[in-house]
Amino acid sequence: MDSDSAFAPPDEEWRRVSPRLATAWRLTAALVVVPVTVVVVVVLLINGVAPVAAGAAVVGLVVLGWLWWLLGRRARSFGYVERSDDLLVTSGVLFKRLVIVPYGRMQLVDLVAGPVDRSLGLATVKLHTAAATTDAGIPGLTPTEAARLRDRLAALGEQRSAGL
Repeated sequence: MDSDSAFAPPDEEWRRVSPRLATAWRLTAALVVVPVTVVVVVVLLINGVAPVAAGAAVVGLVVLGWLWWLLGRRARSFGYVERSDDLLVTSGVLFKRLVIVPYGRMQLVDLVAGPVDRSLGLATVKLHTAAATTDAGIPGLTPTEAARLRDRLAALGEQRSAGL
């Protein structure tokens, strides 16, 4: 048994998030790295240190390239499975994470979408429980899937907690 099998639900297929999640994260990274790199290069050029400015530009490109690759892998690592009593959410490339959220323990289902997400037709469903360590989020959902999941989880959470 390999270590990844510990993160696989028995007899279940992971539902994956939209590939546009990688685009959203990459766009956000570029909106930070590119302006910072440009400002650093311009300041160095104004101060007359062109060789250092060239080095800063190369570092900025390397950082952006590394983030481009890493964020694509990270986005592909997200998955979720709706089971009869709980929701499983997995993520992570280097450090894998599996969160199991029992429906009866959910206190709040939150639906969020920032400007980049909205422009790409994405939303994030966040689940909150009494124990902060079992909070989970599923980014990169289409608005239709996010609304469906939000309504289903809220209904199941209310239904299951009624017996407590």
